[in-house]
Amino acid sequence: MNIEEFRDYCLSLPGATEKMPFPMVKDPYSRDVLCFYIGRKWFCYVNIVVFDRCCLKSTPEDAEELRERYKGIRPAWHMNKRFWNDVYFNSDVPDKEIKELVKNSYRLVLETLSDKERQALL
Repeated sequence: MNIEEFRDYCLSLPGATEKMPFPMVKDPYSRDVLCFYIGRKWFCYVNIVVFDRCCLKSTPEDAEELRERYKGIRPAWHMNKRFWNDVYFNSDVPDKEIKELVKNSYRLVLETLSDKERQALL
C-alpha cells in the first residue's frame, strides 16, 4: 500500500475529511502529518512524506492484544497509549488488517460524537 491508496481508503469512509494541522511546528516529521477526521475528531494520522506508520484508535483490550500479535503494532507516540497504536506499514501487519484497523478506529471515534454531530455528517 502507498500513501495515495491509504489516503483514498481513509477518505472513502462516510463523512471522513482530512487536514494537515501542524504546518508551523519545528519538527519536520510532525509538519508532514496528515490527519483524517470524522467531525471534529481525528481517527487516524499518517506522515505523508515518510509513510512509515499510521496512528489508530482501539479499545484498550484490542490495543493490548494487537501489540502481542504483531511486531508492527506498538503504543502510539504522543497519544494515550491505552487506546492508540502506531501501526507500521511494510511490517508483519497485512494491508487488509491495516484497513480493518482504520475502519475500527473510525467507528470508535464516530461513536464518541453526539447524535446531532453524527446525523449532520452521515
